[in-house]
Amino acid sequence: MKTFKRLSVMGAAVALAAAAAAYAMGAPVTHAEEPVEAQQAVRPMEDLGRGVVAVRNGSSVLVSWRLLGLDPSGTAFNVYRSTNGGAWTKLNGSALTGGTNYTDTGANLSQANAYRVAPVLNGTEQAPSTAFTLTANHADEPAVRIPLRSGGPVKFTWTGDLNGDGEFDYVVDRQTSPQSIEAYTSTGQFLWSVNLGPNSTNQDNIEPGSATIDVGHWDGVTVQDFNSDGYAEVALKFADGVTFGDGQVWTHSDDNRQWVGVLDGRTGALRNYAAVPQDYLADGPMAMQFGVGYLDGTRPYLVASMKNRKSNGDFNMMIAAWTWSGQNLTQQWKWLRGSTNAPDGHNIRIVDVDGNGTDEVAHIGFVLNGNGTLRYSLAGQGIVHGDRFHIADIDPSNPGLEGYGVQQSNGSGLREYYYDAANGQMIWQHVLSGTADVGRGMAGDVDPRYPGMEVWSFDGLYNAAQNRLTEPNTSLRPWPQLGLWWDGDLLMELLNDGKLEEWDPLNPSTTSSLPRIETVTGYGAVKAAQGGPTLVGDLLGDWREEAVYTNAAYNQLIIFTTDKPTSTRLYTLAHNPLYRNCMTTKGYMQSHHTDYFLGSGMSTPPAPPITY
Repeated sequence: MKTFKRLSVMGAAVALAAAAAAYAMGAPVTHAEEPVEAQQAVRPMEDLGRGVVAVRNGSSVLVSWRLLGLDPSGTAFNVYRSTNGGAWTKLNGSALTGGTNYTDTGANLSQANAYRVAPVLNGTEQAPSTAFTLTANHADEPAVRIPLRSGGPVKFTWTGDLNGDGEFDYVVDRQTSPQSIEAYTSTGQFLWSVNLGPNSTNQDNIEPGSATIDVGHWDGVTVQDFNSDGYAEVALKFADGVTFGDGQVWTHSDDNRQWVGVLDGRTGALRNYAAVPQDYLADGPMAMQFGVGYLDGTRPYLVASMKNRKSNGDFNMMIAAWTWSGQNLTQQWKWLRGSTNAPDGHNIRIVDVDGNGTDEVAHIGFVLNGNGTLRYSLAGQGIVHGDRFHIADIDPSNPGLEGYGVQQSNGSGLREYYYDAANGQMIWQHVLSGTADVGRGMAGDVDPRYPGMEVWSFDGLYNAAQNRLTEPNTSLRPWPQLGLWWDGDLLMELLNDGKLEEWDPLNPSTTSSLPRIETVTGYGAVKAAQGGPTLVGDLLGDWREEAVYTNAAYNQLIIFTTDKPTSTRLYTLAHNPLYRNCMTTKGYMQSHHTDYFLGSGMSTPPAPPITY
């Protein structure tokens, strides 16, 4: 066996600063939220810029920007426009204190218009943001287009601030043979590519090659600033034959051996690596799902959920976690399922289930503590494998977070279930005769007549807190695919097979006839896995979410971003700890959630326990 010398790396972790002052926001408040923990660890997160974005909507332009997680109370904004490189003109009268967006009705759209915003504190204007330019005669579309090099289809996109400018950059896969990944800045400047080599040509959905990424529900890539130096790294599983962004080729005589590596986000060079534990090596390479969480409350951990198949058809399962100091990638723990009855599913969620400031690792049927020990399994309450689950503040009147999941061919007839996320205590279950593969399940607030979120699969739309159908006709429920905050109210819109839709509780309709807001294919976008986007997240502008697709030629990312104004003022979802963790995971594409209730009648969320 060959041995390898660890690569030297530059940089060191930045010391954590004290958290900035909390601030108040202007979202409507109609009931009290449960109190937050008085003492929480402070976690370092991206020092984001304002993320200014401008999209044309008919003859007007919607300009939108971020309220940051630690903006002081009372932060206001001025909006400026520069036409064809001319002087900057302030567009608003008094400084804006409501929603962080502005509708410009006076722009000459036959010319290029650049927009920037400047925060105002205690009446004093601060330094302006980076500008965003809407080109002359720009298309009337709710989208930003990022150029890519020519290449193969893209299944997943990841995001992080690779170059340290305060804006989200992009890493995409290429579903070719062999596979590759590529990195681009927020404006589409190509940075680097990694060729995953001959061990990525086996692209079986269940037993992929040792370097294969993004097949079935597996990924094997994620992006995070693991050492908090202001530059995001790319985590990658790799094996023999991979060529990194600086041209280095990894060689090893055993094609089944695997490593996890940290790549420099600016160059794609391998900065450090660690061997994947070899407990199940005799059964071949491990397929992996990656995610990031703050398992000790103060630093990001790379988490890998891994499986391979035994000769009898059963699966080995292992979960492991690593930290990167800027010099060393260190395995902190591993957990082997072995004979433990711990039902897994098709994705992981990394979430602080008990509100103590440290994250846990959740599968559909069990949760591991941040130190890798089993917190609880739902198997004893009748839970088996299922496709999708959610953990969020589903019921704001109940302290803490709740979980909702669906089941695949449960012998008891169990279809869906709702439980306390902190301890796994079951709150309710829905059981019908026979068995069924319930392949979809959603959680989100879509009916303002009932407090908290609704949950639904195929047997009707239920208000979770009351375990009550909000629409008696169970066929008049929306399709349980993806949620997306888009139109500016506090209810969740729906993203299904490239259609952005809204379910109307006062005029319910079948899933095939929901009122449609946008259709992505109408703007030249192509759908990726399971008819979905390559990425969903709060990437640009205010707190509403973006959905990322490619065009048919795969030489362009199309980032769909709202063109609807809103008076609701919320800090960027990317500065919410749970939501930011969600942005690092893939699997079967599912909705992201915040660690506070986001919906009709919500309370003002507290400032997040973060530092930049």
